[in-house]
Amino acid sequence: MTTPATECVILLHGLARSAHSMDKIAQRLTDEGYRVLNIDYPSRDYSIEELAEQTITDALAQCGDLPVSFVTHSMGGILVRQFLSNHSIENLNKVVMLGPPNKGTEIVDKLSHLPGFSFVNGEAGAQLGTGALSLPNKLGKANFDVGIIAGTQSINLILSSLIPDIDDGKVSVESTKIDGMNDHIEMPTTHVFMMRNEAVIQQVIHYLQQGKFRH
Repeated sequence: MTTPATECVILLHGLARSAHSMDKIAQRLTDEGYRVLNIDYPSRDYSIEELAEQTITDALAQCGDLPVSFVTHSMGGILVRQFLSNHSIENLNKVVMLGPPNKGTEIVDKLSHLPGFSFVNGEAGAQLGTGALSLPNKLGKANFDVGIIAGTQSINLILSSLIPDIDDGKVSVESTKIDGMNDHIEMPTTHVFMMRNEAVIQQVIHYLQQGKFRH
């Protein structure tokens, strides 16, 4: 007899990715006894504000009365911040963000004017610059329990050359940080593969269970 889940974990993938990219985390969390919603959303078709409102509202309805946590990759974390800037989730437990552009990314600053950028990244991608008026930088500090994992390896040296200091190929370690965060850890993994990295997944589970990373 299967024990009923006592917590609902909503997974949100990153820009220009799909729920399939989060399959490994979804399976591991399911094995741990969580009710897992691996949400697929059209990341390139709408603004971050529209995506957050529709995607998270629908997901929360599926969780019912269970306590809710989020595990996000990249822009998925910005959707959670955007939603929580306008709504409170009474039964919110924890949020774990993987490689979130919490202060934007210099890649958008330097490439968003190029032909094809909007086609590949959509309206939401153009909102992720590092300027004071970029959407992530207008959302303020975290007023919720969030742990953040930053990658320190890159497989795209061209993009990394656009980013100052240590980065994961898309986002600098510094940019992943946010005022009010509960914990932050750097791991030797890349932006595009961190959500499939076994050591990262173990840290996600540890944070959901213990409220901190294993440093």
